[in-house]
Amino acid sequence: MDAKFIKHLIKGKIAEIIFEQMFRESGKYTILHSGYEYTLPELAQYQHLTEVKAVIENIKNAPDFVLISQDKKEVHLVEVKYRDPRRPEDLKEIVGKTLEIWNPSWLFVASPDGFFFEPCNTVLRNNGNIERMYARWVDPKIQEEYLKLLNQFELKG
Repeated sequence: MDAKFIKHLIKGKIAEIIFEQMFRESGKYTILHSGYEYTLPELAQYQHLTEVKAVIENIKNAPDFVLISQDKKEVHLVEVKYRDPRRPEDLKEIVGKTLEIWNPSWLFVASPDGFFFEPCNTVLRNNGNIERMYARWVDPKIQEEYLKLLNQFELKG
C-alpha cells in the first residue's frame, strides 16, 4: 500500500464532495460528475492495455465536474483540488495541463483558509494565483459552513 498516494486520494475526494455538496446546496447549479471513473468505469478497468492508453489519457485528464446554471445559460468544466498550502507554481502547472485539452475550464481549490474558484485561463495569466470564490457562486454563509466541515478533517501532511 502506498500510504502517501492514498492520503492524497482521500484529500481529493473530500474536496470533490465539498464542492459538489456546497454547489448543490446553493440551488443555483446542476452538478454532473465528469471524471473518467464516473463516466467510463468499464473502460477504466482496461487502462493497463497499450491500445486503450491514449484514449484513456485524454478522458483521464477530464475535469471532475460539469456545472450547469439552472437557466442553462452557463456550463463550466471544473477541476477540483485540495491544496495546503496553495502554491502558485503548482496551480499554474495544474491549469496548464487542464487547458491543453479542456479549454475553457475552471479551477476550484479547497484549502483550510477558504475556497478559491476562477477560470483556468485567469489562473494561468496570473501566474498560478487564484482568487477567493465570489458570493455569486455560493453564499458566503454556506461557504463558511463547508469550510468548518473541511477543517474538521485532519488533512495536514
